[in-house]
Amino acid sequence: MIQGELTGLRARHADDVPVLHAALYEDVATRSRADTRPWRPVGAKSGHSPYEPSPPSDTVAVFSVVDLASGELAGEALLWSIDAHNRSAHLGISLLPGSRGRGFGADVVRLLCRYGFSVRGMHRLQVDTLADNAAMIRAATASGFTLEGTLRGAAWVCGEFLDEVVLGLLAQDWQDA
Repeated sequence: MIQGELTGLRARHADDVPVLHAALYEDVATRSRADTRPWRPVGAKSGHSPYEPSPPSDTVAVFSVVDLASGELAGEALLWSIDAHNRSAHLGISLLPGSRGRGFGADVVRLLCRYGFSVRGMHRLQVDTLADNAAMIRAATASGFTLEGTLRGAAWVCGEFLDEVVLGLLAQDWQDA
């Protein structure tokens, strides 16, 4: 487990799936804001939940987020679109409703940066999020990410196009706290 001040990142366990699926996937509005793919009805026990543990991959690193104080599951975190040649990756987090607003987001972003830069040797990490996702933007900027631009009308979310923002952080600018 990679540990921060408030949270830890660990491998996904099979018993995480029903909790993550119910709280993050079955909430259609939340899932639609968190994923560029359209929501589809998928059962937690179908074997097709996006939270199912999967074999190790060179292009994605998936973690479960744990609240260190209680030991309880707090959400998911991942590096995705890992590009070994350009040494870059995107990062994302999704916290369970009861774990939001507790400072976990910034802690998880810092842990993903530690994993990406120190463990995987990335040169650049990127956050792509909806422009109105103030919590993610705060968590990323608190970790040193810089707002690089706005993609106008780039995301189709529940019947409307929304703006996305791109934030980036280079290894040379990262400070592990």
